[in-house]
Amino acid sequence: MTIDWPQLTPWTALAGGLLIGLASALLILFNGRIAGISGILGGLLMPRAGDIAWRAAFLAGLVAAPLVYRVLAPLPAVHVEAGTLALVVAGLLVGIGTRYGAGCTSGHGICGLSRRSPRSLAATAAFMLAGFVTVYCMRHLFN
Repeated sequence: MTIDWPQLTPWTALAGGLLIGLASALLILFNGRIAGISGILGGLLMPRAGDIAWRAAFLAGLVAAPLVYRVLAPLPAVHVEAGTLALVVAGLLVGIGTRYGAGCTSGHGICGLSRRSPRSLAATAAFMLAGFVTVYCMRHLFN
């Protein structure tokens, strides 16, 4: 994957981070729920009464956000250099990892760390370490 570096500015990254933090804080403040995407999606796959609307609205917002942004500014160019099989396998591994890790990077890394959860600190450290090792192996050992 390549990144269009001239389009990436610290201001857009800061604004995005602030919006993610605000959305996470508002969800826990008004709904008492953690903004972990895997948990929100998982709750839709096994729905409970009265628990569907906010989950669907949250996920619809995730889909709608880049569409709205595209109206305001051009989306950065993204080129994925992986094949379909690699993307499917990667997606399955991420899904399995979120089940074993009892949450995803957004739940642990954003919400859990801000709540000073030791479990989230360990999970986020494991996510990051696995990412570092994977990038090193793919760029230096298997290339």
